[in-house]
Parts: sequence; C-alpha cells; structure tokens
Amino acid sequence: MPTAPPPNRAAILLPWDKSPGRAHGASRTAEARVAEAVGLAASIGLVVVHEQVFPLRAGTPATLFGKGQVEIAGDALRAAEVSVVVVDAILTPVQQRNLETAWGAKVIDRTGLILDIFGERARTREGSLQVELAHLDYQRSRLVRSWTHLERQRGGFGFLGGPGETQIEADRRLIGDRIARLRLELEEVRRTRGLHRGARKRVPYPVVALVGYTNAGKST
Repeated sequence: MPTAPPPNRAAILLPWDKSPGRAHGASRTAEARVAEAVGLAASIGLVVVHEQVFPLRAGTPATLFGKGQVEIAGDALRAAEVSVVVVDAILTPVQQRNLETAWGAKVIDRTGLILDIFGERARTREGSLQVELAHLDYQRSRLVRSWTHLERQRGGFGFLGGPGETQIEADRRLIGDRIARLRLELEEVRRTRGLHRGARKRVPYPVVALVGYTNAGKST
C-alpha cells in the first residue's frame, strides 16, 4: 500500500520571465533565485529534493504555468515524492487551488513562504500579533485549514496547512472576528510600548537596532 511522502519534502519551482523589459534584474540569474528560495525553505524545516525553472512569458489565469508545464512539473513532483511545492512567485487563490489539485501536494507562493518565516522568527508579543494578522489577511481569500502534521511538528502559522474548510462564509466570519481582536490587541501593545519608550528616554542609555534582510544571519 503506497504511503504519503514525508511532510517536509519540498520542491522549488521558479517561473522565469525572459521577455525583454521584464527581467528579474540584470544581476539576478534564475540559479540565484532558486538558491535563495532553497535557503528560505530550509529555514522553516523544508528539505528541498527537487528544483525546476520554467520559462514564462505570460502567466495563465488558471495556473500561472502553461498546461504542458503543469503536467511536466506534476510528473517530476510525483517521482520526487514531494508533499510541499514552493512556487517562487505570487499566486492568486485560484492558481494555488488549481495547482494543488493538479499536483496532489500543498502549494505555497513566495508571500506565504516569507510570512511563515516571519511567524517562526517573531519573538515579541507585538511581532507575533503582526505576523498572525498578516497571515489571516493573506489566508482569508484562500480559506485553508491552518493546522497540519507538519505544523504540529515545527510550529509556525500554517501556510503549509491542508485543504480548505467547506463552510466558507463561517470561516470568513471567524477570520474577520479574529482580525478585529488582533487589531485591538496590537493597539494595546503599542500603547504599552509607547509608555516604555517614554521611560527609556528618561534613562541615559543608548538604543541600538540591528537591521537586515530575512535569512541574513542577524540572530547569529
């Protein structure tokens, strides 16, 4: 009896626009983009076992990739026993759902990947609230369930979650209620932070901030 692939086996698919005037930057190659995506995926515990670049001049509304490309990718993903596909582009909810159906795997786009990283790296109360708010806003149109075996293993905010709920209107209402509560909590946290900032200003100590790109090694 066939078994499901491990939940952290992932693939990186890059739609690469080669048309004139729409390049991804003269200094960025497709290989560099894929390498960056692999590093980002690894930072949330995904093991990338397949990478593929697809030349793309104009994305299709249904799947972004062309029909033949979807079929080619599907064969490769099944052969590699992939459970999560990271598409290094911005997908619409319709494109995401159609690709999940075609490939039989969870699909996340670059936005979902970045937000999942933020969710794992958030350390302060305000940071956690901001990430959850961004997550809910992102997921509202997708309405996917946000708690799976992989999420239970490694935490996070659930961009690798399973199929969506069927009670769409109820889900929208629940998400909307949660967003409203989060905004109130954020206001309270910011008010408290303002009080703390005022107290720090009365103490003669310097304040230092460390700024850098995601996955740049700020923590280490």
